[in-house]
Amino acid sequence: MILIDTHCHLYASEFDADREAVIQRALAAGVERFYLPAIDSGHTGGQFRLEEQYPGQCRSMAGLHPCSVKESWREELKVVEELLGRRSFAAIGEIGLDFYWDKSFTLEQYDAFETQIGWARALGLPVIIHSRESMTESIAVVKKNSGDGLSGIFHCFSGSIEQAREVVDMGFYLGIGGVVTYKKAILQDVVRTMGLDCMVLETDAPYLSPLPFRGRRNESSYLLYILEKIAEIKGVSTEEVARVTTENAERVFRGR
Repeated sequence: MILIDTHCHLYASEFDADREAVIQRALAAGVERFYLPAIDSGHTGGQFRLEEQYPGQCRSMAGLHPCSVKESWREELKVVEELLGRRSFAAIGEIGLDFYWDKSFTLEQYDAFETQIGWARALGLPVIIHSRESMTESIAVVKKNSGDGLSGIFHCFSGSIEQAREVVDMGFYLGIGGVVTYKKAILQDVVRTMGLDCMVLETDAPYLSPLPFRGRRNESSYLLYILEKIAEIKGVSTEEVARVTTENAERVFRGR
């Protein structure tokens, strides 16, 4: 099986002690590509180093994470814009809205989100959307700014079945991660109802580990646990889930 981790922060400090071993375990598990979402200017160096060490396997995105939209958000956006003019990226992300941690910069989050969607439309890049405690608002922003074939992934999808249908109707995919393995997770109902053709796999490593690793550091090799849970819920083989979700990921990133 060929798997793609569409969302993992392998450059994070949590992997400094054993990053090589983490990546080798993932490769041994069949994970052949790792997409690295951006956070802010303080993390781009780590992203680029991983690309150099694993060419063709680790691929960077550009963007400003909503939790990094603070006092210097305009300067941070300028850095992103300059990077987009200097080199190619797999996507713009992760971008969006986060109303869980801090609402002090809500208006600025909206501005940053819409600005970056505009860049994605102009460059023909997919967008990877962060929507913690803001699913309704994030869907509304995407609808408002749709056009020019805008597409991408709602990372760590956490909405209802109705919201999942809205996302898919906009031409976006559902990012399914470790939460799907949690008991009583609403996400299981979403996976049961929606077709495999609208899902991609992700870990969000080092965060949101699947069972039986919940509460511990996540890593890309754990994609297998997510794969197995989806197969169980859908009543299909793991090979089928791997095939369809990998094709979906390749469709989103278009070989980037």
